[in-house]
Order: sequence, then C-alpha cells, then structure tokens
Amino acid sequence: MQKEKLLMIPGPSPVHPRILNSLSLPTVSHVSPELVAELKEALTNLKKIVFCEEGEPFIVAGAGTLAMEMALLNTVGKGENLLVLSQGFFGERMTQIARSFDLSFDLIESEWGKAVLPEELEKKISEKEYRAVVSTHVDTCTGACAPVMEYAEKLKRRDILFIVDGVCATGGIEERMDDWGIDVILTAAQKCFGAPPGLSVLVLSERAMEKRREMKAIPAYYSDLLNWLPIMKDPSKYFSTPCVNEIRAFYEGTKIVLEEGMEKRFLRHARTAEAIRKALLALGFSLFTQEPFLADTLSVVQYPEEIEDKSFRSKFAENGVVVAGGLAEMAGKVFRIGHMGNLSISQVLFAIDALEITLSSLGYSFERSTGLKVAREILEETVS
Repeated sequence: MQKEKLLMIPGPSPVHPRILNSLSLPTVSHVSPELVAELKEALTNLKKIVFCEEGEPFIVAGAGTLAMEMALLNTVGKGENLLVLSQGFFGERMTQIARSFDLSFDLIESEWGKAVLPEELEKKISEKEYRAVVSTHVDTCTGACAPVMEYAEKLKRRDILFIVDGVCATGGIEERMDDWGIDVILTAAQKCFGAPPGLSVLVLSERAMEKRREMKAIPAYYSDLLNWLPIMKDPSKYFSTPCVNEIRAFYEGTKIVLEEGMEKRFLRHARTAEAIRKALLALGFSLFTQEPFLADTLSVVQYPEEIEDKSFRSKFAENGVVVAGGLAEMAGKVFRIGHMGNLSISQVLFAIDALEITLSSLGYSFERSTGLKVAREILEETVS
C-alpha cells in the first residue's frame, strides 16, 4: 500500500477518522430516515457554527465556486450594483462569476499580501449606490485575512447586503452572522470542517432570503436557492439527488466542531498558526502575507535563497507531508501550508520534523530541532 501522507495544503484538510467512518457507511436512500435526520441536524449545527439564530442554511452538492455563484445569483439582480472587495485570486474569481452573468460590479483590489481597508469600503459606498458587497474572508492564494467585522460595521444601517466568502475561514476563524450583520456566508466542506470535498455550503439571513423572494427570476435552475429551500425545510422531499455519503460525513464534521466548542476551536487555530509560523521563521523562511492580515488557517511562505520550490515540495512529500505551490504570479516563489480543520498537535509536530528532515536532505544549513523546539513550546502551552 502507498504510504499515507499528511495533507497540509490550503484544503482539503486532513479528514478525522470519525468523518472517514461516516463516509464509509453504506449508501442509503436520499429520502431515508437516516439521511433526513442527519441533514436536518447538520443544517442546525451549521447555523450554530456561524452564530445565526434566524436565516436559512443550505447544503448542496458542489464546491466552493458553486457556493460563490449561488450567493451572487440569489442576491444581486440585473441593473443592481455589486461591490467586490478582493484580497487576491478568489476575489478576482468573484468578478469572473459576476461578469459571466452580466452583473454590474465595481472592484476594490488590495495589494497581494494585504487586505482592503475598511476606510476604502466606506469611501466607495458613499460615492455610489450598491445592492451588495462581497468579500473573501481568507484568500487561499495570498493568505490574507480580511477585517470582515470592520467591513460589516461600515455597512450597518445601510440597505446593502453583505456577503462573506468563508471557504477558508468558516469553522476556524470567528464569523458571527447575527452580531456583525452578515447576510450571506458561503463556504465548502473540505476546509475548516475537515470533511471530504463535494459540498457547497451557505447560510443566508432573513434579509437575504427576502431579497431572493423579491426577485422574479434568476439566470439559474440548480443554483436557485428557492428550488432547494423546500428540501432544506424537509429533506424527505426531492429536488436533485444529494451527495448522501458526503452529507453524512459533513454532519459528523459539524458535530466535531461543536464538541470542541467554537471559542476553543478559534484559539486552537490561532495557536497552531503561531507555532508553525514561528518554527518556519526560526528556520530561515519568511512570510509573504503582511503581519496585520495573517490568517489562522494557512500561511504563504517565502523560501530562503538556497531552497528551490519544486525540489523542496517533492522531497517534503517524500518525507510524508504535502504542501501546495504558489498560484499565479507567486508560482515558484512560495509554498502554501494549510493549518486548519482538525489538525492535532502530533500532526503539526510531525510536519515540522519532516520539514527539518527535508531541509537537511537538500543541504540547507541550520541547527537541527530549532523549529521543532519553538513549535512544541507554543503547542504545549495551548494544552496546559
């Protein structure tokens, strides 16, 4: 058998044995009592994870990109203005989706490695009328974490829907729909939830759902949330066959999140990020993302001059850990390491030990166990 490797890319994240067990259960009918009960509970759990009392949750076969498309098509109509706040690659994808459906939009772009500032948002919405503002919370290309709470504060008491792309944040970084005034959170199963890929996940506020009901029609059928709403209310009904096993696995994932507790989970993500980053810095690496915008779910790491991208990532994988290369203009210059979901302390320490073994095999000069010692001190403090 092929040796299992620790997956530390920016998603999918490692899948917990409990979730794998759920995924391996025999496939049941999509309207069976088992699936109906577990989908209902997963939807309830999802609202707890994003701190939403009212509103409507949706779990649909697809991926994060489908969730992005669904969020836009169900809240922004022809002739209405959308404002996109882009922290990198996936903010740009939002504009591509809007352009594909001939939606009118404006774009505020940050420098890669930074995020759009709340003051920039405030200035733009004072100059023009917008129906919705959409922002990536964490861009998986640049590692930049946007100040979504501050964005929401700028949008309060305005008739503007606030859409947050939480694909690389939801379940690992704080997102409080009701308290902050977020109207849509879109995400996917395979990142902070630690479930396998295959599900588009959204939660809409009552205000966002009312907006969809006011729209006479949207240019979609499968992506129309009104077609899915009756199934989310009563999963024994049929619209399109759901991913039965993936939903059961996602349900188990939401249980693990809530069993840990949201505050403890946020803290664990923050401490894990700190441990990995300080270990990397101690070993001579540097961070691409600027300090105020670092995300707790992944790091974008710049190499020392002596290290070449492909040979490093190939040797790292041979030693048991898979990380991702850079995207677009950052290809070959950085690697991206995910540290989200249900990563254990032992997995993090294994990854850093494998990193040091990799560096040694590449002839890189450093004092052995430097990174491991730094990480262990931080992670042991978390446990105590």
